[in-house]
Parts: sequence; structure tokens; C-alpha cells
Amino acid sequence: MEIAVAGATGSIGGPLAEELARRGHAVRALSRGSADHPVDVRTGAGLDAALAGCEVLVDATNAGPNAKAARAVLVEGGRNLLAAAASAGVRHHVCLSIVGCAQVPMPYYRVKVEQEELVRAAELPTTIVRATQFHTLIAGLMAGMARFGFVPGGSAKVQPVDPREVAEAVAAIAESEPRSEGVSIAGPRIEELGDLARAWRRATGKRRLIVPLVVPPKYSRPLEAGALTDSVPDHRGAVGFAEWLERAVGP
Repeated sequence: MEIAVAGATGSIGGPLAEELARRGHAVRALSRGSADHPVDVRTGAGLDAALAGCEVLVDATNAGPNAKAARAVLVEGGRNLLAAAASAGVRHHVCLSIVGCAQVPMPYYRVKVEQEELVRAAELPTTIVRATQFHTLIAGLMAGMARFGFVPGGSAKVQPVDPREVAEAVAAIAESEPRSEGVSIAGPRIEELGDLARAWRRATGKRRLIVPLVVPPKYSRPLEAGALTDSVPDHRGAVGFAEWLERAVGP
């Protein structure tokens, strides 16, 4: 199939484009820096040409965490993607989102909810794929905070998943018929942030103080209740955070 991936240089878009090509599909990697399919979803520039003749479009774009920047790409850009996809006769639009984003009132998550609403209202077949936090995101959070002498811990519940396993699942979804009810992808286990911080310290050998993550109650309550997790996902990854870290950090 001819499959376009918007955001093909991102943490999921890149592995997804590779996985789709491995499966024998003709992949169009859409991004602002693409040599073959340069596009700017914020303005719609290049989208009509990039999507002409495509059967499937996967929206793996991302921006933020600033809500204004995120909205320009995910909502306004998403609107441009949907319009171009409809004009091109795309038969399946796949949009990547976040498990539980409607339950945590963070500004970025509110933008993701807007994006989902836009996709559900579209006049073409769509599938919204909600994933839990990627291992790379959690590791990046730990590494970023470690520069200040500590890593975030506490009882917030997360269910990190290997980005490559997400890419494999999304590739299979792109090959399948649209599912208007959506699809969820989650990691193998629900864990507390403090446990992940300890795993990060063991894997990296960096002795940093673990400090409970402090956020306003309107955020902490749903996080501690597991709003960003899914105990019965449609697709469950097999690689846990500690195992992924061992591979990423190496001997």
C-alpha cells in the first residue's frame, strides 16, 4: 500500500516508517525537512502533492509541551491533514493520541483531546490510537531532572511502553480496516514513578536523590489513580522499562 506518515522524523514516526517499509509498503515520510515529501502541516503547504494517490495516512505529528505550539500542529495542522486526506481519497486516517488524556487536565493533554474531537468529526474513515508513555519519554524526564541533582519519583502511576512495539502495533493498525471506537496500546506493567526512578538509577549508575513529583492536586489525583494507564489494552507491549533501559544503556 501507499502509506504516508506525517511526523516521520519523530519518536514514533521514524520507527513506524521503518516498520511499514519492512512490511513491503511504499512509505512517504512527510516532514518539513523531507527531501522527497516536504510539508508544513501548520500551513498545509505540500500536503496535496504528498498525499496524492495514498491509501493510508498516519498522523504521528507532535509539538509542545507549550499548548499554543501544540495546538498549531496537532489541531490546526490536523485540520489541514484531514482536509488534504479527504481530497486525496485516503481511505484510512490513523491518528496517534495518549491513553487517558481526557482525564488529566494538563494544557498539552487538552490539546490532544481537541485533536481527537477533530478526527472523530472528520468525514473519512479514522482510527484513533491511544498509547501510554514511551520508555524514551520517561528516560528523558529522568535524565533531564538528573542534571539538577535529583530524579522525579512518587506514586503517580504510569505504564511505559517500548516505542518500537508501538510502531509495530500502529503498522498493523494501518494495514487493517478503520476502527471508529479506537485502539489502545500500553506497556506490560503499571508502575509507580518512584519505581521507574529507581530502575533508572540502577541502569545508569547515577546516584541521584529521588524526590516525589510535586504537581497541583487537579493533576496529581488522576495520575495517582492511574488515569494514564490501561489495565486491558488492545495491544500490550512485552518490554518493560527496566529491560529497555538495560538495552539502551548497554554494558
